[in-house]
Amino acid sequence: MFNNLFSTRKNNTSGWFGNYSSWAAVSAVAVGYDADIILNITKEAILKVKNGEAVYERDSVIFEEKHCPYALLAYLQLSAALKKTAIHVMDFGGSLGSTYYQIKEYLTKEVCASWNVIEQAHYVTCGKEFFEDEVLKFYPTIEECRAAKKISLVILSGVIQYLEKPHEFLKQLINHGFDFLIFDRTAFNNKADDRLTLQVVPAEIYPASYPSWFFNQEFFLSHFSQHYKIVAEFPSYVDGEQILNIDNKPAGSDKGFYLINKSFHA
Repeated sequence: MFNNLFSTRKNNTSGWFGNYSSWAAVSAVAVGYDADIILNITKEAILKVKNGEAVYERDSVIFEEKHCPYALLAYLQLSAALKKTAIHVMDFGGSLGSTYYQIKEYLTKEVCASWNVIEQAHYVTCGKEFFEDEVLKFYPTIEECRAAKKISLVILSGVIQYLEKPHEFLKQLINHGFDFLIFDRTAFNNKADDRLTLQVVPAEIYPASYPSWFFNQEFFLSHFSQHYKIVAEFPSYVDGEQILNIDNKPAGSDKGFYLINKSFHA
């Protein structure tokens, strides 16, 4: 979230800081993450995109030029081709449909049967009221989504690093046995261990800070070695996310992976 904005700022008041020993320790100094202001700013930005008043939104920020996540789109389309049918997509932590609106024109009926966002309860309420359509739906849990749709592919873009217990979540995700997984804009560091930081949002966006992980890539991917094949690795499509600073020093990067379940047969 907001990584490219961090990379272009000339002061050092926003970005990633510290090496915290626990989620509780960093949460004690984080402020504003659950505030309604974030939801309201995001809602207004995506409404402008939905209504044709803006071209593109990312992380609640309006842009004059659309940047397409081509790797994500390519592997989404490949997944549909492998399934030989339009697929039901789960967008875990997908805000109010940011990625859906970003690539909506490519989501033909041959590719995407439905796009299902899993989010916090207040986002789900807002999403259902302002953004749901015949394709885009909102659910509070993976289980409720699976009860309604036969999900083939899960997109996890810029979200895993904001979970309190990401490795426990990854184990649970694997147990669902989805055919395809796409990780995008996921933060990795250059060290042997995960690193827990405080991410401070630029003040001109909104006043907030929150815990943010940088993962050890080898350990992160080890969760999938038994059940998934790692088909591709790709850099973030966002300028500035190829090198991320912690404490104002280069320390990691955002990247993505495409995985196919070893039990899947085309």
